[in-house]
Amino acid sequence: MNEPPTILLAEDEASYAVVVEMLLEADGYQVAKVADGREALTWLKEHTPALAVLDVAMPHLSGLEVCARMKRVSRLKGVPVVILTALRDNGTREGARGAQADALVLKPLEGKDFRALVRRLLAGERQPI
Repeated sequence: MNEPPTILLAEDEASYAVVVEMLLEADGYQVAKVADGREALTWLKEHTPALAVLDVAMPHLSGLEVCARMKRVSRLKGVPVVILTALRDNGTREGARGAQADALVLKPLEGKDFRALVRRLLAGERQPI
Protein backbone atom coordinates (compact mmCIF):
# COMPACT_ATOMS: atom_id res chain seq x y z
CA MET A 1 0.00 0.00 0.00
CA ASN A 2 1.35 3.43 -0.93
CA GLU A 3 2.03 5.99 1.75
CA PRO A 4 -0.05 9.16 1.37
CA PRO A 5 1.94 12.24 0.35
CA THR A 6 3.43 14.23 3.22
CA ILE A 7 2.86 17.96 3.25
CA LEU A 8 5.00 20.28 5.36
CA LEU A 9 2.88 22.92 7.09
CA ALA A 10 4.77 25.81 8.69
CA GLU A 11 2.30 28.10 10.49
CA ASP A 12 2.91 29.87 13.80
CA GLU A 13 -0.75 30.65 14.52
CA ALA A 14 -1.94 27.44 16.20
CA SER A 15 -5.65 27.82 15.44
CA TYR A 16 -4.95 28.48 11.78
CA ALA A 17 -2.54 25.56 11.59
CA VAL A 18 -5.31 23.26 12.88
CA VAL A 19 -7.70 24.47 10.15
CA VAL A 20 -5.16 23.95 7.36
CA GLU A 21 -4.13 20.58 8.79
CA MET A 22 -7.78 19.44 8.86
CA LEU A 23 -8.27 20.49 5.23
CA LEU A 24 -5.17 18.56 4.13
CA GLU A 25 -5.96 15.48 6.19
CA ALA A 26 -9.51 15.45 4.77
CA ASP A 27 -7.91 14.66 1.40
CA GLY A 28 -5.76 11.91 2.90
CA TYR A 29 -2.43 13.71 3.15
CA GLN A 30 -0.03 13.26 6.04
CA VAL A 31 0.82 16.62 7.59
CA ALA A 32 4.15 17.47 9.21
CA LYS A 33 3.33 20.57 11.24
CA VAL A 34 5.98 23.01 12.50
CA ALA A 35 5.56 26.38 14.21
CA ASP A 36 8.25 28.53 12.59
CA GLY A 37 10.73 28.85 9.79
CA ARG A 38 13.69 27.48 11.72
CA GLU A 39 11.71 24.32 12.62
CA ALA A 40 10.76 23.98 8.94
CA LEU A 41 14.42 24.03 7.86
CA THR A 42 15.34 21.52 10.57
CA TRP A 43 12.56 19.18 9.39
CA LEU A 44 13.62 19.62 5.75
CA LYS A 45 17.18 18.46 6.52
CA GLU A 46 15.85 14.92 7.03
CA HIS A 47 12.68 14.87 4.91
CA THR A 48 11.44 15.72 1.43
CA PRO A 49 7.75 16.64 1.41
CA ALA A 50 5.46 16.29 -1.58
CA LEU A 51 4.46 19.94 -1.04
CA ALA A 52 5.14 22.72 1.50
CA VAL A 53 2.66 25.26 2.86
CA LEU A 54 4.53 28.15 4.45
CA ASP A 55 3.12 31.16 6.30
CA VAL A 56 4.86 34.42 5.44
CA ALA A 57 5.06 35.97 8.91
CA MET A 58 6.66 33.48 11.31
CA PRO A 59 9.25 33.77 14.07
CA HIS A 60 12.94 33.30 13.23
CA LEU A 61 12.54 32.92 9.44
CA SER A 62 9.71 33.94 7.15
CA GLY A 63 8.00 31.52 4.83
CA LEU A 64 9.52 33.46 1.93
CA GLU A 65 13.03 32.85 3.27
CA VAL A 66 12.31 29.15 3.84
CA CYS A 67 10.96 28.89 0.29
CA ALA A 68 14.00 30.64 -1.20
CA ARG A 69 16.32 28.30 0.70
CA MET A 70 14.35 25.24 -0.42
CA LYS A 71 14.61 26.28 -4.07
CA ARG A 72 18.42 26.44 -3.76
CA VAL A 73 18.69 22.78 -2.65
CA SER A 74 18.63 20.30 -5.52
CA ARG A 75 16.64 17.71 -3.52
CA LEU A 76 13.98 20.30 -2.62
CA LYS A 77 13.82 22.69 -5.57
CA GLY A 78 11.11 20.68 -7.31
CA VAL A 79 8.85 20.62 -4.23
CA PRO A 80 5.84 22.88 -4.85
CA VAL A 81 5.55 25.66 -2.27
CA VAL A 82 2.33 27.44 -1.29
CA ILE A 83 2.83 30.73 0.52
CA LEU A 84 0.07 31.66 2.99
CA THR A 85 -0.38 35.28 3.97
CA ALA A 86 -2.84 37.80 5.33
CA LEU A 87 -0.76 40.55 3.69
CA ARG A 88 -2.34 41.88 0.53
CA ASP A 89 0.47 44.16 -0.64
CA ASN A 90 2.47 43.97 -3.85
CA GLY A 91 5.71 43.55 -1.90
CA THR A 92 4.53 40.21 -0.52
CA ARG A 93 3.44 39.06 -3.97
CA GLU A 94 6.80 40.12 -5.45
CA GLY A 95 8.60 38.44 -2.55
CA ALA A 96 6.76 35.18 -3.30
CA ARG A 97 7.77 35.43 -6.96
CA GLY A 98 11.37 36.19 -6.02
CA ALA A 99 11.47 33.19 -3.66
CA GLN A 100 10.18 31.02 -6.55
CA ALA A 101 6.99 30.04 -4.71
CA ASP A 102 4.51 28.05 -6.76
CA ALA A 103 1.34 29.66 -5.38
CA LEU A 104 0.22 32.47 -3.08
CA VAL A 105 -2.91 31.99 -0.97
CA LEU A 106 -4.49 34.85 0.94
CA LYS A 107 -5.90 34.33 4.42
CA PRO A 108 -8.60 33.62 5.27
CA LEU A 109 -8.40 30.82 2.74
CA GLU A 110 -11.38 29.21 1.08
CA GLY A 111 -11.20 25.50 1.97
CA LYS A 112 -12.53 24.10 -1.31
CA ASP A 113 -10.27 26.34 -3.43
CA PHE A 114 -7.23 25.57 -1.25
CA ARG A 115 -7.79 21.81 -1.49
CA ALA A 116 -8.17 22.06 -5.30
CA LEU A 117 -4.96 24.11 -5.51
CA VAL A 118 -3.04 21.49 -3.52
CA ARG A 119 -4.33 18.73 -5.81
CA ARG A 120 -3.29 20.71 -8.93
CA LEU A 121 0.18 21.44 -7.57
CA LEU A 122 0.72 17.80 -6.61
CA ALA A 123 -0.35 16.82 -10.14
CA GLY A 124 2.42 19.04 -11.52
CA GLU A 125 0.37 22.08 -12.55
CA ARG A 126 1.84 25.47 -11.74
CA GLN A 127 -0.09 28.48 -10.50
CA PRO A 128 0.93 31.97 -11.67
CA ILE A 129 1.55 34.34 -8.77
